[in-house]
Amino acid sequence: MLKITMFSKADKVKGQGVGSAYIELINMLNEQFKQEFVININTWGKADISHYHTVNFPFYLSTFFKKQRGVRIGYVHFLPETLKGSIELFAPFQKIFEWYVLDFYRRMDELVVVNPSFIPELVKAGCPEDKITYIPNFVSNEVFYEKSASEQCALRKKYGFSPEQFMILGVGQIQKRKGLDDFIQLAKDNPELTFVWAGGFSFGKMTDGYEEYEKVYKNPPENLIFTGIIDREELVEYYNLCDVFLLPSYNELFPMSILEAFNCGTPVMVRELELYQSVIKDYYIGCNDRQEMQKALRRFKKNPELLEEYQERSRNAAHYYSKEHVAKIWHTYYTETVEHYQKKN
Repeated sequence: MLKITMFSKADKVKGQGVGSAYIELINMLNEQFKQEFVININTWGKADISHYHTVNFPFYLSTFFKKQRGVRIGYVHFLPETLKGSIELFAPFQKIFEWYVLDFYRRMDELVVVNPSFIPELVKAGCPEDKITYIPNFVSNEVFYEKSASEQCALRKKYGFSPEQFMILGVGQIQKRKGLDDFIQLAKDNPELTFVWAGGFSFGKMTDGYEEYEKVYKNPPENLIFTGIIDREELVEYYNLCDVFLLPSYNELFPMSILEAFNCGTPVMVRELELYQSVIKDYYIGCNDRQEMQKALRRFKKNPELLEEYQERSRNAAHYYSKEHVAKIWHTYYTETVEHYQKKN
């Protein structure tokens, strides 16, 4: 049996996509491969694989004990530039942090990226391309799934929404890079539509734009609701009761929220970003700016039957990024990687 140690603090801060991805992977491995893999969390015993999900400093120090750690695999959920608009650090600390993150990745024997668009930047930072592998995120269809039409109607009643309301859902941390300014402005410009943002300030006052967003959070327009950070059991209900999932982010990785929406059969609208072309092309409604989002939302409000095509696209995407499909990829990756390094040594 392969001994795999997971190093992660991703589940310590609620409302992070990294934490969701980590939990999904751990649950999947324990469920499907418990006869082949022994999974330990943040332990220091000898392992065949040490899989680093977060870049905490004690984990960085552990990489120097190579014999104990086995094959060191770094999970690249972000690059330094993708954090811009997420957290605000004093400029000198920002430079140190950026160096540290890239050096953490350079210390790995292998890297796994959640989006292939990261690969050129990692190579530029000094990581050999032949040691970088793309494995997509996934979400469990037991947690995030499409409910029946009658269940969706019941959910609207539960949360105090009428069947006639056209509802737009946004999900994620409240921060500038998520496109919150556009989401808020769309709500102001479309008082006849209902906007819900599920998420909160995961990083507190370190959040970029915290003071500005806190004011809106406490006193939003009448048609804009902030739920705060909520559990996944409640989040799946919001995906099912909305008409459109909208993620207006300026900078993304491979958002778990998009996969969650796909699993719920919810039409997905995003700001058109180059990185989406390599992972979810043809599955979403792409808009270049707020004006295009505005036109699309009004068009769908007037002709809701047009959303049926995008519901089907979401279902197709959910099938492609299913837990079963991605599980096979991880199994092959872990076993072949260990075999490769054993032969090498």
